[in-house]
Parts: sequence; C-alpha cells; structure tokens
Amino acid sequence: MTNSIVAALLGLLEGLTEFIPVSSTGHVLLAGYFLGFDSPGRAFEVLIQLGAILAILGVYAGRLWGIFRAAPHDPQARRFIWAVLLAFLPAVVVGVLAHPIIKTVLFETPVLIASMLIVGGVILLLVDRNPPPVRVTETESIPLKTAIAIGFIQCLAMIPGVSRSGATIVGAMLLGVGKRAAAEFSFFLSMPTMAGAFAYDLMKNREILDAQATGNIVIGFVCAFLAAIVVVKWLLGYVSRHGYALFAWWRIGVGAAALLAMALGG
Repeated sequence: MTNSIVAALLGLLEGLTEFIPVSSTGHVLLAGYFLGFDSPGRAFEVLIQLGAILAILGVYAGRLWGIFRAAPHDPQARRFIWAVLLAFLPAVVVGVLAHPIIKTVLFETPVLIASMLIVGGVILLLVDRNPPPVRVTETESIPLKTAIAIGFIQCLAMIPGVSRSGATIVGAMLLGVGKRAAAEFSFFLSMPTMAGAFAYDLMKNREILDAQATGNIVIGFVCAFLAAIVVVKWLLGYVSRHGYALFAWWRIGVGAAALLAMALGG
C-alpha cells in the first residue's frame, strides 16, 4: 500500500473521528503505527486536522456570521465569543509548554494511546448513563466560569487517546451542560484550538517537511475535510436521540483490540 493511499485512509479516519468522542489523533496514530506510515515530526497527524475544522466552518458559517454580527448590540453573543476564547486559552499555554513531550513521547507510545481509549470509553459510558442534572441547555448560554473549566479539561486531550471532543463533552456534561449543547460547544471550541495547533506545529516542523510529506498532508487534509462534513451534519441529531454509549463501546473495543495486537506482536 503506497504512502498516498495510506494518507488518504488516515485523512478519512481523521475526518470521521475528529468530532465524535473517540480520539481522532489516537485512531490516526494507532492506524499509522500498524500500517507502518512514516510521518516526519508527526506533523501529518496534526496538520490534517485543519481539514476537519474547515468542515465545521462551512457547516456553521451562517450561525457564526450571525453571532459576530449581533455581538456589538447583543450581550449574549458577546458573552459566547468570550466563552470560546477563554476556554481556548489553557490549551495555548499547556500546548506550547508541553509540545516537545507530546510529540516525542506521548505520540510515540501506542500502548498509552490504546489504554487511554479504554479508560476514556469507560468514563464516557458512566457519564452517559448517569448524567448530572442539566442546568444549561443552550450553547450560547454557557457561563464564562463553566467555559474556562471546560478549557482546562480540554488540556487532558493532549494525551493522545483521551479525545479532545470527548474531554470537552464529558467535562461540559459534568458541569451541568446538556448533551447537545456540550457537543456544539465542543465544535465551536475546536475552531481556535485546532487552528492554533496547526499554525504552531507548521512553524515547528516546516523545515523537515519535504515534497512527499507535504503531498501526504494535502491528501489527508482534503479527505479529512470531506469526511468531517458528513459527521458534523449527522452527529448532533444522533446524540440528541441516543447519547454517547455507542462511542464509548467503540473506544473500548478499539483500545482492547490494539493492545491485543501489540501483545501478539502485530
């Protein structure tokens, strides 16, 4: 299997898993590990995520425009913008300080990734089955202090396998946010978070990205964008009706299968 085909498959996997609480990075890293995919500086796994973020921008363009247009005269719109920005700040600080450890240690430890998939799946299952009382049902009504707390919880996702969307959704639900509003806030928070990660990782790795690596990133980027559009349009309706149990069991199954394969020398 050529690198271009693997890059396309990994891009599709990224787009399909970025916004569901199963850890897109964990899935892409584990799949790349078993497929023998070579990624200089692990830049591919980070940079293709921007494709998924552009999908969110496309789907939510009208709503975003409405929020920014209303901000000068609507206190709720202004508060929502501040909520997203404040939730984004912890990831900036922790991401910059921990970047070397994340890329050279955590990204290179498949056993840790698989274990975090299982642990996160168990936590997601428990929270989904026993949700705390809901105090916030609208995304734009999330209080600033709740948004900041969600931002700190998001930092746990720098451990691959935890899941950025999983951490923010579970954190929001534990803080009294409804399932649908928690998923939507996770969508909006992903925009500055992943755009910032893209810019910082590109700056750190631009000198080691040759033509082949750049070509693979472009392929993965496009595939992630196309797959993410489908997922974003489907996810909120599914979550509202069925919750997150399916994703929890998926995490547990994938993590267990990966550990078994590694134990057997796969």
